[in-house]
Parts: sequence; C-alpha cells; structure tokens
Amino acid sequence: MTELEINRASNLIDPQLHIWGWEIPVYLFLGGLTAGVMILGALLGRRAGDEAERSRWARWLPFAAPILLSLGMVALFLDLSLKLHVYRFYLAFRWGSPMSWGSWILVGVYPASLLLGLMALTPVEAERLGGFWPMRLLRLGGLIRWARELGLRHQEGVRWANVALGIGLGVYTGILLGTLGARPAWHSSLLGPLFLVSGFSTGAALMMLFPLKETEHHLLRRWDLGAIGLELALLVLFFLGLATGSAGSQEAASLFLGGRFTSAFWALVVLAGLVVPFAIELAESRLRLRPTLVAPALLLVGGLSLRFILVLAGQAGS
Repeated sequence: MTELEINRASNLIDPQLHIWGWEIPVYLFLGGLTAGVMILGALLGRRAGDEAERSRWARWLPFAAPILLSLGMVALFLDLSLKLHVYRFYLAFRWGSPMSWGSWILVGVYPASLLLGLMALTPVEAERLGGFWPMRLLRLGGLIRWARELGLRHQEGVRWANVALGIGLGVYTGILLGTLGARPAWHSSLLGPLFLVSGFSTGAALMMLFPLKETEHHLLRRWDLGAIGLELALLVLFFLGLATGSAGSQEAASLFLGGRFTSAFWALVVLAGLVVPFAIELAESRLRLRPTLVAPALLLVGGLSLRFILVLAGQAGS
C-alpha cells in the first residue's frame, strides 16, 4: 500500500473561517449611524416645525447622513474582491436577496437625506451653500434652490421617506449578517432589530455631541434612553435564542458567556457602551444636570464595538 502525504495550505481549497476584515464592521457601524441620523433628523424637524425654531446645528446635521454613508461605502468597496463589478448590483433587483435590497436602499438614501437637509436650512443658509466655491464651480446654485423648494412643498413626504429608508437601512445592516445560516453567531432574526435600535441610539449620540438647543437635546436624550433599554432587552433575547438553540448556536453563545469574547463584549458593549451611558443620561434628566459628552462618546464606542465583536465572533473557529 502506498501512503501519500500532502502538506499544503491553499485558501482556494481549505476552509477559511475568517473572511471579513475591519471594513465590514466599519460599514455596518456607519450604515447604522446614517440610519439613526436620518430618522432623528426627520423626527426633530417634525417636532420643531419651522426651520428658524431649530438650532443651527440641528439644521445642518441631516447632511451628515450622506457623508457618513459615503465613508461606509468606501469601506465596503475596499472589501470587495471584484471592485470593477460593483455596478452589477444595479442591473437587477432580487426580492429574496438582502444585498439587492440594501444596494437600492443605499441609492435612495442620498436624495432623501439631501432633501431633508436642504429644506431644514433657512433661505440665507441655502444661498450661502449655493455660493460655496465647489457649488459655484459646478454651478449647482440653481439646483440647490430648486431642490429646497421641492422639499418644502413635500415636507411630510420627505420626512417619512427618511424614516422609512432609515429603518430599512438600519434593519438591512443586521439582516446582512442574520441571513448567513452557516455562521451560528449571526443566524438570528433579532440582528435586524438590534442593529436598527443600536443605529438609532448611536445616531442620537452623534447629534448630542453638538451644541443643540436644550429642548432638542432633551428630546434626543429621552428617545435615546428608550433605545438603550430596548437594545439591552434585544441582547438578552439574542443570547437566550443562541443558548437554547442548536449545538452550533450554543457553542456560539459560549463565545460571549465565558469564551474568548466575553470580556470585550460585556466590558465594551454592555457596560461601557450601554449601562454607563444610560445611567449618565438618566441622572442628567432626573437631576437636570448640564449634559456632558461622556455618554454620547461611550455610546459610539459601544456601537462600533458591538459590530466588530459580532463580526469576529461569527468567523471564530470552534
């Protein structure tokens, strides 16, 4: 009998668990952040009414959505193996494909968020934007005026479009992982709602870093407290689902409950990223304390850590 021994390691043949690097969690984080800014920008605009009643920062913050999404798409583009084929996402639409849904949602975010931002500006601010040298160079002043007037004529429609697209974008970032059944740590229907609520909370945190009016900050903090509480509840349900599921799911749960990701997850995501900010915001609300930047900063760190740790855990070996 002839014994054949082969020593090799081919990434085209041997199974490779680690597929996604830093680009994907960054994309998921910025996508959720974009969703939160869109939803909150629309809700704040609806509560405040006339643009003059809002703070200057609240009027300009909707423009953060397309900027954040663009940065996220750069990270996603860097992860693509066949970068020149990215246009193929837009040659068809597949109802059963989360990536197809996500691709078209991303396209819709840009006009909706830009219209929301333009209609929030005062006439003077809109003229200044049109006179900014890149806009002047590209002769976009007339387009900006036309788009702002269009947004003002359809304010409710624009706001609801931002809410709908924001919800779709936030859920999509979780479904993108949740549909990969071969990865037990990701195979949960709760990832969509979890990432949406996390994006809402981090969006509020980003907005609270800026000097808003007291009433605006109060609204954001109140909404954020509810989002943090809901996120904690979803995490409990997420782990219960893993712990009571198949053998693979239980093994995935053990990564967070005594395994290699336990310390990082519970310290960065749960304690520093949710519990401490919740306590700080609750104290600021009840005791009427001056808001600090600590809670929003911790929420942003926690939101980014959540996505990094979940992406790593889904690719961890047994």
